[in-house]
Amino acid sequence: MQTAALAGTLSLPWLRRAAAAEPIKVGSLLDLTGPLGSSGQPMNYAIQLAIADINAKGGLLGRPLQLISRDPQSNIQMYSQFAQQMALQDKVAVVHAGITSASREAIRPVFDRYKTLYFYNTLYEGGVCDRDCFCTGTTPAQTVEKLVPYATKTFGKKAYIIAADYNYGQITAKWMKKYTVDGGGSIVGVEFFPLDVTNFAATITKIQEARPDVVMSALVGGNHVAFYRQWAAAGMKSRIPIISTTFGLFNELATLSKEETEGIVTAYGYYQELTTPASKSFVKAMRDRFPGNYYIGELAAATYEGVFLWAAGVEKAGSVDRMKTIEGLETGVTFAGPSGETKIDHATHHVIRNAYLAKAVNGKWDVIGTYPNQAPADTAAVCNLIKYPKTDKMFVIDVKT
Repeated sequence: MQTAALAGTLSLPWLRRAAAAEPIKVGSLLDLTGPLGSSGQPMNYAIQLAIADINAKGGLLGRPLQLISRDPQSNIQMYSQFAQQMALQDKVAVVHAGITSASREAIRPVFDRYKTLYFYNTLYEGGVCDRDCFCTGTTPAQTVEKLVPYATKTFGKKAYIIAADYNYGQITAKWMKKYTVDGGGSIVGVEFFPLDVTNFAATITKIQEARPDVVMSALVGGNHVAFYRQWAAAGMKSRIPIISTTFGLFNELATLSKEETEGIVTAYGYYQELTTPASKSFVKAMRDRFPGNYYIGELAAATYEGVFLWAAGVEKAGSVDRMKTIEGLETGVTFAGPSGETKIDHATHHVIRNAYLAKAVNGKWDVIGTYPNQAPADTAAVCNLIKYPKTDKMFVIDVKT
């Protein structure tokens, strides 16, 4: 008995070291193939880079991070399937997942049900209010509110809106209308398109007949890129300018010619052309580790920053326990990343972050405006997790014009 007890005692330090070295599993559920694959790939690269950077510094709480990656192939059913697998079988500590709002709303209830912490690192229409979910991408109050007034002041007050036919496009179109009307402008046409539409000839004819001063686009995905090519082919590129809340997220500057993209104006939380030391370091690390012809925009930067914000919450909590990590995040953790300083807003679980305005010039983005420390004011109007921490809802924000 004494020998057995002594053997057990001697083995305890080894057991403690083994337990301390057990990896922390981090989930990545992003489209790597399908129509949204060109956006999901850089986001997945950014997660890999963030995990490598954290592991190079000794890991998190003395434990290495291990990436569990699944490809839903731009298929909502597969999103739901993999979300359940990550929660129940893989038992990840956190999942960074989803590109479209449709994918987010398919998997968010799954992660809520199985008590899995969820980070959504994509710009979107605003309104998610869920204590188990953190949204690190920009919302309309942070970017569209800068983009539309620029357009009406620079190009004119008559606008034609084209957008994807699901909640992101429909709600973003409302924000476009609101900010146009607030600036004394008017909307002369609005059209919505399913994600599989590739022929825009009839719409281009309608726009020609309406004669707006500017086209406002919230088109989404690889199929919708066809609009910009057809617009240029119809000779409209030099006649009516375009602003967009999504252009560039699908690597359009690389897949389209310079003539087809020249002059398009966008607003995001990050562009790879930013010249800050943090931005340059991030771009170099991405290119060195993952060579290829892809653009490093807000989706990648917000994903990278999302991993580090989660890690800051874990460090604050001293634990990867879901509830303790949430409480750590709610202290207002910050991370100085490629886009600048990002900070978790307790009330909304969104991020206070910089926003930028840029114009496509010769195949690159020329950053023409910087807006520091933009708050998610749209979501804050409907969400207060400090007062109502049990809220678990996607609010459709009442956009009043």
